[in-house]
Amino acid sequence: MLKKIVWLIGVWIGCVSVAMALPERTVKGYVMDKEGVPLPGAYVYDESKHTSVTDENGYFELAVPDDTKLLKADYVGFMTLTYEMERPDDIQILVMSSSTELKEVVVTAGGLGAIKNRKSVLNTESVTSQALTRAACCNLSESFETNPSVDVAYSDAVTGAKQIQLLGLAGTYVQMLTENFPNLRGVASTYGLDYIPGPWMQSIQISKGAASVKNGYESVTGQIDVEYKKPKVADPLLVNLFGSSTGRYEGNVVGAVELNDRLSTALFVNYYNEEQAHDKNKDTFLDMPQMQSFSAMNRWHYQTSRFVSQSGIKILTDRRTSGQTEHTLHAVDGMSPYTIYNDANRVEGFTKNGFILNQERNESVALIVSGSYHDQRAHYADKVYNVYESNVYASFLYESEFGAHHKLAAGLNYNWDQYVQNGNVVERYCPQWHRVSEKVGGAYAEYTWTPLQKFTLMAGLRADYSSLHHFFVTPRVHAKYEVAPWLSLRASAGKGYRTTFVLPKNSYLLASSRTFHLAEDLKQEEAWNYGVTASFHIPVSDEELTLNAEWFYTDFQNQVVVDLDQDAHGVYFYNLAGRSTSSVFQIEASYPLFRGFTLLGAYRWMDVKCTYDGQTMRKPLSSRYKALVTASYETPLKKWQFDATVQFNGGGRMPLADVVHPLWNASFPSFAQLSAQITRRFRRWQIYVGGENLTNYKQQSPIVSAANPYSPDFDATMVWGPTMGYKLYAGIRYQIPKL
Repeated sequence: MLKKIVWLIGVWIGCVSVAMALPERTVKGYVMDKEGVPLPGAYVYDESKHTSVTDENGYFELAVPDDTKLLKADYVGFMTLTYEMERPDDIQILVMSSSTELKEVVVTAGGLGAIKNRKSVLNTESVTSQALTRAACCNLSESFETNPSVDVAYSDAVTGAKQIQLLGLAGTYVQMLTENFPNLRGVASTYGLDYIPGPWMQSIQISKGAASVKNGYESVTGQIDVEYKKPKVADPLLVNLFGSSTGRYEGNVVGAVELNDRLSTALFVNYYNEEQAHDKNKDTFLDMPQMQSFSAMNRWHYQTSRFVSQSGIKILTDRRTSGQTEHTLHAVDGMSPYTIYNDANRVEGFTKNGFILNQERNESVALIVSGSYHDQRAHYADKVYNVYESNVYASFLYESEFGAHHKLAAGLNYNWDQYVQNGNVVERYCPQWHRVSEKVGGAYAEYTWTPLQKFTLMAGLRADYSSLHHFFVTPRVHAKYEVAPWLSLRASAGKGYRTTFVLPKNSYLLASSRTFHLAEDLKQEEAWNYGVTASFHIPVSDEELTLNAEWFYTDFQNQVVVDLDQDAHGVYFYNLAGRSTSSVFQIEASYPLFRGFTLLGAYRWMDVKCTYDGQTMRKPLSSRYKALVTASYETPLKKWQFDATVQFNGGGRMPLADVVHPLWNASFPSFAQLSAQITRRFRRWQIYVGGENLTNYKQQSPIVSAANPYSPDFDATMVWGPTMGYKLYAGIRYQIPKL
């Protein structure tokens, strides 16, 4: 049946491809204010009233008659802009002026957070660069503090490793992308959320459920794509300096230069240092690791009327010391410190090249190539684990529109991963995995059909061959129907696959005395994901009330189970024998209560279950529900910004404890956290102060048997809440806007 459907789609595309193209061109560009801040939701149109709306990055594409020279743009609180195009084939930069410059009374839009993409058939939202300044956001992990969909928590109480969660499942089931190609995979997934500084990011795109097949097969619960600032449109200079009460000091510099009308470059530099020793609960273990990191990236942008090329290289070094030190032990006689060292070095590079074949029907080809090398050397007291990862990724893409209702995307992908592992941990648990690699090549096709302006159907199919798991097929389908201007419905279904390399992705579990038990012949993980969404945009008192309700269900056909229940002193990795499912329901609402003030509330209920050693139970160390309320107020002249967020975390189940000698409770309680920030803006300066976990809630005794770290009972991975109390911070930004 599937073959017949694919054959019919192919015939259909072949028939419509002979349609005559209209004498039009597609104009592309960005709309922003004088400080270089993108203006999402701006209307761009020509004299014939062809209209487009900018996305979360201020980007637009507008089909206009071939002889069009003038564009206009409208945005709330800004003067209507009339813009003359000198080179219609180039990227257009439309800079709008605020109406307040005319000393008039105007209605200004409030601060923006996560923006739902109304036009996309996918369930996507974007965290804009403006939203990234509403919290500390020193790195990627901190950029989700005000986001109702994504959770970030510490993996253990000593190493500082963080885990992301989407749709109730661990971040290993989220496909992480940078610049729209896979990144931060494998060993980098343990600490990778700290590797991308906040001031470097232009936006973060979050796609829930079955994502597009273009970027591969690894998306199970969704995709998160980080877009860095672009040399072509970035500000000439951005400096961000940050300090906190925990002794963290960080500096970021982003500089962009437009060498000529076709070539531009940007340099990104980050350094942070947090080397104070904190042991507020007096358990002799550092509450947070002592860290020092440096990273730098250089990227280039080149374009002509038909060719666009972007390339970049990034380097990073990261040093972490945690556990016990002579300082925290206070010179206890006869005690050898249980110290953890983790040193990482990483280099990555990429090049993306696109060529426009036919502007009238948006026909183009593109080639993406990326590569990375990552070495991580770690000592967990007397346990040694070193891993060296190499990766090469390549993708060839073709896209075209056939008439007004049909779009085709097709391409080829190749990915190569290699892990070289050594140390006494490897020799003890998996000597056969000293060197392991996987090569995967595949092809995909994705067809989008829009028979009506209100209805869109997108179907994708890819086929891949793995050197470890052989041939497999990934189908995905999405549909969107606009019932009314105020109501849109979406539905999705699709498969995802993951190859599990146990130690590189679970090395944080070495921060315990648990013994590792790895089953032989671990199979490829495979899961179906289904989702439905209803989005309401209801006019209320000249403003818009936004409501979103969604349900996602993930059903694993196979999973590499991480079992902490079978033995309180061990961790087992084996293929799923039973059921493993995740059912997540979320509802959220946002509304500007009055001028400049926006309130957002969200509630998420999660039912995540898995079969552990023959018994189906809820996932341990995971809250059953999450709730969030965030308020944002911006004064009329945008000089002051006030933000506050309250998070409510429901209780959950702990892994089964030793029956004879239980060392932890069967469950953990619910708790709440408060964060807030105040920002004062000047012409080119911004000063901000804020605090995290202002409720000062801390998990009591997060390290099991901290007094005897060399005993079989020691375990620093039983973490379900914050391990440190409140943190205060202050920072300053200096920005030279693009003219």
